Amino acid sequence: MSRIGKKPVELPKGVSASISGQTIEVKGPKGTRTFTAGDDVTITIDGTTVKVTPRGTSKRARQQWGMVRSMVANLVTGVTEGFKKDLEIQGVGYRAAMAGNVLKLSLGYSHEVNFEVPKGVTVTSPKQTEITVEGIDQQQVGQVAANIREWKRPEPYKGKGIRYKDEYIFRKEGKKK
Repeated sequence: MSRIGKKPVELPKGVSASISGQTIEVKGPKGTRTFTAGDDVTITIDGTTVKVTPRGTSKRARQQWGMVRSMVANLVTGVTEGFKKDLEIQGVGYRAAMAGNVLKLSLGYSHEVNFEVPKGVTVTSPKQTEITVEGIDQQQVGQVAANIREWKRPEPYKGKGIRYKDEYIFRKEGKKK
């Protein structure tokens, strides 16, 4: 039995959900999100709660049960609070700045890196060494943050590069004479 799947998802004030077939649509103050579940689970709305139940006792139905419940909970969180990833830049001369819809990164290359921000995600740079990625889709926010980090991963000797705010970089000792 799925412990996660058993819990109903509460809909806070200002959030509404509707079901058509296997697709659930959640509307909230930050926007609208949809998710289509597989045929192994049933989604029902009882007032201000959304319940997910498996359609059988097969292994796949039990796997989908917890996963679909988590996805519905993420839809609700996304349209109410949103998701956020913080990145920080370390290194002499490394900096970031927003210019319209383009994030301009100076990362020690011979050229400036221009990162085009996709729709549905907002990227801000409150300081030259900080980048904040926000949006209502958890997967998209994480992917954009990973794509930005990919331009200059933190290296283990001096720790220079782009890292997540809470990330620990294992440091190596340099050469000895």
